[in-house]
Amino acid sequence: MLRSLTTAATGMQAQQQNMDTIANNLANVSTSGFKRSRAEFEDLLYQTQKEPGAASGLNAVSPTGVQTGLGVKTAAVQKDFEVGAAKITNNPLDMMIEGPGFFPIQIADGQVGYTRDGQFKPNANGVIVDKNGNSLIPQITIPQGTTGIDVGADGKVSVVVGNNKDIQNIGQINTFNFINPAGLKALGKNLFAPTGSSGQPQQGTPGQGGFGEIASKQVEGSNVNIVDEMVNMITAQRSYETNSKVIQASDQMLQYMNQLK
Repeated sequence: MLRSLTTAATGMQAQQQNMDTIANNLANVSTSGFKRSRAEFEDLLYQTQKEPGAASGLNAVSPTGVQTGLGVKTAAVQKDFEVGAAKITNNPLDMMIEGPGFFPIQIADGQVGYTRDGQFKPNANGVIVDKNGNSLIPQITIPQGTTGIDVGADGKVSVVVGNNKDIQNIGQINTFNFINPAGLKALGKNLFAPTGSSGQPQQGTPGQGGFGEIASKQVEGSNVNIVDEMVNMITAQRSYETNSKVIQASDQMLQYMNQLK
């Protein structure tokens, strides 16, 4: 059996994974805080018929050897945490981290999730929550009768209640970062969870110690570039098509062999 059949099949499988990744990027082009993914590949083991440097005669060695590759596999699908473009909303509880950092969110199962999506709002009790009703950590409550809300670049949340012009500080938003954000596990709903690869969450104050400042009244858009993804999609499609033609050509070669008498 020709090795090219299975080798080309691994190429088709890899490009299918590549296309799935591109499709997810394009599907989330309007998702706030979404980070694009990139499929990474590596070649498989090689079948060695002659070792490079093996003796090929008296006082002579083979300069290259004979090695045949056996295909490709998906090594990783990595998240790109480049900051997305800002979208102005004029909602004081919409926040964007201008640089490294994640908002900590209390998930329903008691665990802590981390997100770049800063679209927050008060619930019926005035607690600041995300779009799924999960509260920000630490929990911050907007008092009844609040007429003005301000979130500073350092994460301090201040309000004005009623006609009183005095500004009240009601909480501090801290952000977290990881040694290797690409190692975070995506949970869906714009949330990530730490893993052994990402390292433990490191708490910091926005604007200090390498943490990004908080920009209020705006949210971070997706960092997906539609033009780049379209180019990647065409490349993946052509690669898939070419690998399928290799299988067709190999099949025809096998037919010629079967017809020999």
